[in-house]
Amino acid sequence: MMAELMRGKPVADAIYADLAQRVEALRARGAHPRLALVRVGGSDADAAYLRSIVAQAEKVGVKVGAHELPADASRLAVEAIIEGMNVDRAVHGCMLFRPLPKGMGELELCNMLAPEKDVDGVGARSLAGVFMGEREGFAPCTAQACVEMLDCYGVDLAGKHAVVVGRSLVVGKPAAMLMLARNATVTLCHSGTADLPALMRAADIVVCATGRARAFGAECFSAGQVVLDVGTNTDADGVFCGDVDFAAVEPIVGAITPVPGGMGAVTTAVLLAHVVEAAERRA
Repeated sequence: MMAELMRGKPVADAIYADLAQRVEALRARGAHPRLALVRVGGSDADAAYLRSIVAQAEKVGVKVGAHELPADASRLAVEAIIEGMNVDRAVHGCMLFRPLPKGMGELELCNMLAPEKDVDGVGARSLAGVFMGEREGFAPCTAQACVEMLDCYGVDLAGKHAVVVGRSLVVGKPAAMLMLARNATVTLCHSGTADLPALMRAADIVVCATGRARAFGAECFSAGQVVLDVGTNTDADGVFCGDVDFAAVEPIVGAITPVPGGMGAVTTAVLLAHVVEAAERRA
């Protein structure tokens, strides 16, 4: 029996349908949700993601303004944009594309974002809210997308054992905290974890977020598991793939997200949901 494919499009579509109604309600009150994007240099993938955000935002009625600077832009120029967005009442959400050019001080710039506008959860105050169970800011979008994916496919986290592989502040750590808040028992693993395959096999739910192409094969999984592959990698042949060896793992587990076609669409939908929520909080 083949695994259920947990595709991202149905999840994203459900989020967008809800957002369209919420945006209409905000407009009736004279509020127009607006997202500001800041990109400094960046890759072709960043440019494609920016275009995707703009396209999806237009469909649900969220306005987007993009600030695109060259890779050799000064830190002062970026600071000025962030400070301007923080005080601009027409802007409800801000997203800073990362990684920033080396030497620019990415951490400090992320922490400059006003938490009520930090819709991708990159600042310290937003992350503290995730760990403390408060909502001053927002959770990182990809971490939140993991929970949205599980909810949409009817996977109840309560009482389940979840293993999260990867300890970044972008996905691993906040995803673990969000699942813990849903009463899962969470094991957070990393490159120094002893006997990682055994821990992964024992889990009900496995989240792979290491950024290592096809690093996890059949030996890491067991029958009936739910697997969220958050990896966005390019292998040695230039093929876009996840952290999981899909061909080897899909026949074993109960459900799995494909790459591409899985988490990416949900992450974008969550970003726009955060912008709408920020506008609702303001209104």
